[in-house]
Amino acid sequence: MGAAAAGEPVLVADRGQAVAERVSPHVRADASPIVQRRGDLMRQGLLAPAQRASGQRCWRRYRICPLFSPVGAGHHPRVSPPPENTLRVRIWRGKTAGSFSRYDVPRLPSQTVLDVVTHVQRHLEPTLAYRFACRVGMCGSCAMTVNGVARWTCRTHVSRVEQHGELEIAPLSNLPVIKDLATDMAELFDKWAQARGRFSGSRTRHDAFEPVRPDSPQRQAADAGIECIGCAVCHASCDVVAWRPGFLGPAALNRAWTLANDVRDKDHRERLQAVAGDVGCHACHTQGSCSERCPKHIEPTAGIAGLKRLAARAAMKGEL
Repeated sequence: MGAAAAGEPVLVADRGQAVAERVSPHVRADASPIVQRRGDLMRQGLLAPAQRASGQRCWRRYRICPLFSPVGAGHHPRVSPPPENTLRVRIWRGKTAGSFSRYDVPRLPSQTVLDVVTHVQRHLEPTLAYRFACRVGMCGSCAMTVNGVARWTCRTHVSRVEQHGELEIAPLSNLPVIKDLATDMAELFDKWAQARGRFSGSRTRHDAFEPVRPDSPQRQAADAGIECIGCAVCHASCDVVAWRPGFLGPAALNRAWTLANDVRDKDHRERLQAVAGDVGCHACHTQGSCSERCPKHIEPTAGIAGLKRLAARAAMKGEL
């Protein structure tokens, strides 16, 4: 397919396949596939120049996916805005293979995303599967993908995330889907165990408590990551987990970092050996998605960087 000059109209298919064809200038602006000019696409970063082997300039087309979440892909038909005081919700139904179902939910003051899902299950779709427990941001069981972003739903208000009266809710990414919005968390905690994320003390219940100074550097480093509630938001937000399913992930490595700074633990060397391999801390690309999305404001990226430093020092000493 030949290259076109900048400014020439381009037909962008709704599933992301850009077709360089001349189209009529009378195509409606809201029609699908969308008609845009190449210059607009270049300014938006959707098209970038590339060089063919012959040296002729061509254009590399990037996928344009209209869906918020990575669970499915397709085209959003243009629909009228929802009535006033009504929220139009699209919820994933099925397992990995499935589709979104649409529901109209009444808007309420201080309404959370979990309130919306609960309304759908109790009043509109009793077979909808999802998980929750405390509803106050303590248990970490209600995390879902809301408009393409992993969030805990019990503390996420609809007013903060709805877009033009619409909401899309899907299961967490990077985890197997059991049904609808419920994911299998076994993979997350298996990696937690693989990173030796359990405390192994040197004292017994018959010994006195071992004091830990709260102002010590080790205690402060552990405090920075110890409030993890195991919600898997960071795991679902991590691109490296998506690329390399064997990667331990930010949740497991953050737990390993807190224990690496616990002066009472006696398994420091074994734990460092567990997280210093090819699927451990060195596989992290330091993109920071885990730190950005963590609802408890923990920074797993910083903890993983700390593990890299510890591993490098241990390697220089010949301890790995």
